[in-house]
Amino acid sequence: MSLEQYAHLDESPGQGGVLAPAPHGAGHAAPAQPGAEPPPLSLGAAARGAERFTLLVRTAKLVVDGREYLCVMRDASATGVKLRLFHPLPVGEATALELSNGDRHPMRLRWENKDHAGFQFDTPVDVRALIDDRGQYPKRQVRVSVNREVIVNAHNREFPAMLRNISQNGACLECPERMLLHETARIQIPGFPLIVARMCWRDHPRYGMVFEGGFGLQELARMLAPLQAGPR
Repeated sequence: MSLEQYAHLDESPGQGGVLAPAPHGAGHAAPAQPGAEPPPLSLGAAARGAERFTLLVRTAKLVVDGREYLCVMRDASATGVKLRLFHPLPVGEATALELSNGDRHPMRLRWENKDHAGFQFDTPVDVRALIDDRGQYPKRQVRVSVNREVIVNAHNREFPAMLRNISQNGACLECPERMLLHETARIQIPGFPLIVARMCWRDHPRYGMVFEGGFGLQELARMLAPLQAGPR
């Protein structure tokens, strides 16, 4: 089954997997066609020979000058990675790939083609550890740091709060108002539909909220992109 047949997985939360290592030189030997994606990296024979893995879906974060964006790793090797993006590539100076376990790998852009981009790591990485994505904490959905003011409606009151991070199924809010455990609230985030959520943990002034209905990865990525670009 080809990679293209798995394209619909991008919008399904919680899915992921790894295909077998790509054949040596796969995707790099054929002559370039008009509009075709350029080779991921031009690093010399040794780097081009690095073992490369083709991924189905592995959610990660593209970090550009401290701003975080959801993306999906497609191909990965010790020297670079190919990412699927859901919005125009953010412009910035410092770029890194951050995994769900918190590992961060500085890198630089080598090519861009529509909704995909290729990056070269500043230093080679352990590609099997990159794909395995294990850390000292249990694996969880990727959380994106946001730091935006939102409006919360709870216990018949409306008050401002700061959105500190968000994932496909929940968010962390910070506010001076005291909220009750398991309390239901409505959250207004610029560019998002009205969110109904239940408070699942609290450490005042921070509160963890779980959404009644989650977002698809692509949907969340596209709504978050302009939010990250706006004034902080």
